[in-house]
Amino acid sequence: MSLSPFHLAIPVDDLAAARVFYGDVLGCPEGRSSDSWIDFDFHGHQLVVHRAPRAAIVRNAVDGDAVPVPHFGLVLDWPAWEALGARIAAAGVAFELEPHVRWAGKPGEQGTFFLFDPAGNALEFKAMRHPGNLFAK
Repeated sequence: MSLSPFHLAIPVDDLAAARVFYGDVLGCPEGRSSDSWIDFDFHGHQLVVHRAPRAAIVRNAVDGDAVPVPHFGLVLDWPAWEALGARIAAAGVAFELEPHVRWAGKPGEQGTFFLFDPAGNALEFKAMRHPGNLFAK
């Protein structure tokens, strides 16, 4: 199945900090930019950070975790998920929810972790134990 790239624009209050986080920490190549926005290649998707005030974060319970909402992220293969978690830890960035496995032994078994960018936007990165089960009940 071929996926179409998505476009997501999010608020950040510090473009320089966003450039370091998305470019250096997460390894996203930078695309076009201006004095008020930067776009990044977010694993083939277009992520644009716009200078704007911070948004409020709320939390929702998911399998015993207080998950920040809203959040966005990627579903990676297991080795890429582990490598990204190690890269983030090596950069000294704090996890909101440490890498862990949820729903072990069930169709939706997945590794997941959450973190915030410098502007307070929540990101989740996950890997499915069985990739074909992404939408399995």
